[in-house]
Amino acid sequence: MADAKYEARLAVLAGWAREAAGMGHTVPSDEDLEKISLLKDAKTQEVDRSTVEPWLPTIQWLLKQAAFGVAEPHRQLPVELGHPLGFTGFAAEPAPAAAVPEAEEKAPEEPAAPVPAAAEVSLVEVAPAQTGEPEGTVTVVTKIKPASSSSRTPKWESDAHEQVHAAVKKFAKPLRNLLDRDANEGDTRLVVTDLLCEGLGYDKFRDLTTEYMVKQDFADYGVRIDKQLVGFIEVKRISQKLNERHLRQVQMYAVNEGVEWMILTNGQVWRAYHLTGGLPVVVDLAFEVDLLGPETVEEKAEKLFYLHREALKRRRIDDLWKHRAATSPEALLDILMSDTVLDAIRKEVKRNSGISTTVQDLATVLRTEVVDRKLIAK
Repeated sequence: MADAKYEARLAVLAGWAREAAGMGHTVPSDEDLEKISLLKDAKTQEVDRSTVEPWLPTIQWLLKQAAFGVAEPHRQLPVELGHPLGFTGFAAEPAPAAAVPEAEEKAPEEPAAPVPAAAEVSLVEVAPAQTGEPEGTVTVVTKIKPASSSSRTPKWESDAHEQVHAAVKKFAKPLRNLLDRDANEGDTRLVVTDLLCEGLGYDKFRDLTTEYMVKQDFADYGVRIDKQLVGFIEVKRISQKLNERHLRQVQMYAVNEGVEWMILTNGQVWRAYHLTGGLPVVVDLAFEVDLLGPETVEEKAEKLFYLHREALKRRRIDDLWKHRAATSPEALLDILMSDTVLDAIRKEVKRNSGISTTVQDLATVLRTEVVDRKLIAK
């Protein structure tokens, strides 16, 4: 008998599929949606990949929302997930060509839009005709080199990097002043608001909701992008060390509202966490940056860039937290203690020393004498 969570996942996917099909898109069959709901994974090979693959990011996002208990999440679907991969718009029916009198001249065609150069070409020399060459011959010598990386960077990205870089430099002094006078949380929040707007591209009226109500409590900021709630920011006074209790506080907001991103800051230190729904929920630290720390301005700006409105909108931070989660001590410990790795170690021990051992003996040695016991206890 199907459980309630399966039914919830299926209801979410079915509601989305009906709406997408109504817009003329090809969507997975009801049978495939049932299999995905049962397995909780759109990457299964048990479905028709030709109809599922184009919608893979969309389905995975919907499954996450279902895990949070969000009803009808397809009504808040991000714009980029509202169509299949590779979709460029529905082809319009060609209009019948109007007859043109023979004497009437056609209007000149608009020139094609220039294609961004894949290389930079510079003129070196123009030489006239040499002896023996036909009159009027001209030799042109040019220098060609690949286009610079900056020319291939999207304008929004270069603009965002510049904005964040300038903000890291500009706000260093106000943050230092706050720290020197041990400013309270209210004063810290004023500087954080300015940094969010001037340095990270948020509009304080459109994108930020202060004292965002979550059940009977209030988050310092609710962050919206294109009207969709994407995260919460919790601010502490600048002298307050961020700790697990603060994380649990903002985690409660995120779980109740079904959002992925949680940001803890005291103005000086910024931490971005990703929350994956389920039982239990999984929280991963994507990055931490200390704006008054020893790193260079460039290094600080490179990290803080991921919280810029345009970067967060385009989910640039996703790869960052996925890499951090995949290489966390806990994840690496699981790999290290897997039968495949332990068997490879057993063979290497045999090759190097001629001594035979077992996977079980190796696991015991690693757990008791090699790996940090605090990590084993987690």
